Amino acid sequence: MTTIDLRIAAAYIRVSTDDQVELSPASQLVEIRKWASRNGYIVPDEFVFMDEGISGRGVKKRDEFRRMIGVAKTKPKPFDAILLWKFSRFARNRDDAVMYKSILRKQLGIDVISISEPVAEGGMGLITEALIEAMDEYYSINLAQEVKRGMEEKHRRGEVQSNPPYGYGIEDHVFVPKPPEDGFVKELFRRYLAGEGCFPLARWMNECGQRTHRGGRFENRTIEYILRNPVYIGKLRWNPAGRTRRDFANENVVLVDGKHEPLIDEETFNAVQRRIDEQKLLYPRYARASGTQKHWISGLVRCAACGGGLIVNTPDYMACNNYVRGSCRVRQTVRRDALEAALISRLREDAARGSSLTFDVVRSSDGSASSLSAVEAARDSAVRMLDRLRDAYLTGADTVEEYKASKAAVQKRIADLDAQIAAMQKEDRAAADPKLLRSALRAVVKTLESPDTTVAEKNAAVRSVADNITWNKAANTLTIHYRLVL
Repeated sequence: MTTIDLRIAAAYIRVSTDDQVELSPASQLVEIRKWASRNGYIVPDEFVFMDEGISGRGVKKRDEFRRMIGVAKTKPKPFDAILLWKFSRFARNRDDAVMYKSILRKQLGIDVISISEPVAEGGMGLITEALIEAMDEYYSINLAQEVKRGMEEKHRRGEVQSNPPYGYGIEDHVFVPKPPEDGFVKELFRRYLAGEGCFPLARWMNECGQRTHRGGRFENRTIEYILRNPVYIGKLRWNPAGRTRRDFANENVVLVDGKHEPLIDEETFNAVQRRIDEQKLLYPRYARASGTQKHWISGLVRCAACGGGLIVNTPDYMACNNYVRGSCRVRQTVRRDALEAALISRLREDAARGSSLTFDVVRSSDGSASSLSAVEAARDSAVRMLDRLRDAYLTGADTVEEYKASKAAVQKRIADLDAQIAAMQKEDRAAADPKLLRSALRAVVKTLESPDTTVAEKNAAVRSVADNITWNKAANTLTIHYRLVL
């Protein structure tokens, strides 16, 4: 009587979204267990690892694969082999395949077996397995390139590749105006150009019962995204390098004429872009927009110790917001009327100063690719590209040679952009005239001292010339960093 010594095996199953003709996860497991029973293995349920809808190009998002490797490293050895339907289920990246198979086979004594691709033992088997892995990787890379090429061609023909934005529906693969949303889009552009901000516009949309296409409420950023979207002037925007998200100046974005009806004319759209850029200069990130302050000095002055904004803490006093919250240890408090008087006095004195007045020059973006803000945005994008290249290398998507070549190319681009930025800044400094700033300061003082100007107008006037204002209570100093917007 012959007895069979059964060995323990794990099953790894992966089905990605592009495998239209691949066996289902359940079918793969059935076939694996049939093969196991014929070849002296058993596959316990606790050693079945399954990743569904995940690409095999890397292991970063394959949670079950990484869990399987972790289980395999436990002592004593939990199983003798890992059974796969095909080697491509294990990895479509040769670097990953070689590294993890080496760990499993050489360090842990665990074999990796494809039940549908039998290979001979010895050197010839290694060559066959390597050839299969190379073909799988080629298939994966070629498929990605073909998909990307198809998407690019589809985009250039003006065909839709995304869900319709707010204001549009979709019919026969073409965006069509969707009442009443299209009317709200037109009104948003009109109101913003008339002087309303993103915050009150978002509040108005919510009060009107409007919701985004995902069912969410409108926020500041939702309104800005609509105002920045060229789809409303008949364009289609696509980024072959990845999602654009809120990087509106991304150099990889490709714009083409769409087949849909525009809701906004280009003159209005461009005017809105200019106003948004001007508002970005006046109100940096986290700054509070005009029209929401009780006092014109609110949001203008910051704590010299931590950089937090000074807020109205009591009716008569202002204090560091971070100190009030407990995160700043310096008690930067000052009477509001005294701070307002000191700021006006300082502005008046600086308006009368000679050429010793120092300031930065900022050009208001006109939407052209040659503006300094656009070049700086391109540099930021290139720096982020370095991070993505490093991630691609660490996850095995790129080889060392590919990573070095791509990194060198991006670093050269950053150097070129740095040189371009330096040249533009030099040009700005050469064009800067202290007389222009002094004239602007006199206009600001006149606005602050006028009884007819509103709180919002006074706040905006100071922001137009001051990039940063800090208060240091211990030294009793008010420091203003000026800027001249050309």
